[in-house]
Amino acid sequence: MKLIKLFFIAAGLTLTANVANAQQKIGNVNTEDIFANLAEVKTAGATIDNLTKAKQGEIEKMITEYQTKLKAAQDKEKTLTEANKESVTKELMAAQTELQGLGKKIEDSRAQAAKEISTKQGELITPIQQKVKAAISAVAKERNLSYVFDVSAQEANNLVYTDGSEDITAQVKTKLGASATATKPAAKK
Repeated sequence: MKLIKLFFIAAGLTLTANVANAQQKIGNVNTEDIFANLAEVKTAGATIDNLTKAKQGEIEKMITEYQTKLKAAQDKEKTLTEANKESVTKELMAAQTELQGLGKKIEDSRAQAAKEISTKQGELITPIQQKVKAAISAVAKERNLSYVFDVSAQEANNLVYTDGSEDITAQVKTKLGASATATKPAAKK
């Protein structure tokens, strides 16, 4: 008798769990598609590109200066004779010190430029990412979705199958005011 009672309790719990799971809705979104259609992302990208080009230009000027001074030192070394050995050696040592300083300045400028570009990317992209995340959450709540998977990064989240889930990419793009142009959906596995 106890065994039958235990069986019915276990069966009841299993059915209750299945009913609860059946009520959960799953959706998917393609954030890559959303970001590709946001004007803010394009503007941020252009700003970052301009900053990168400006920093590259500054560094290239320093490299040109370094190469010019190196060539001058190499040419000066060719004029070395016994008669002018002392004065030319002093000049070459001074040039070597200057070249080392320029080399360090170039490396420091590269590191500083990378840091500035990274900081600018964070300043411009982070608010957009937060805005997209908020829009995804809002659409998911409107549609009573329990879970939403990003299909643009299937490998990262181990999403294996999306058939039957609701794609909310278009609604999120609409909420953000992005172009509703459909792009090719992520491939199903």
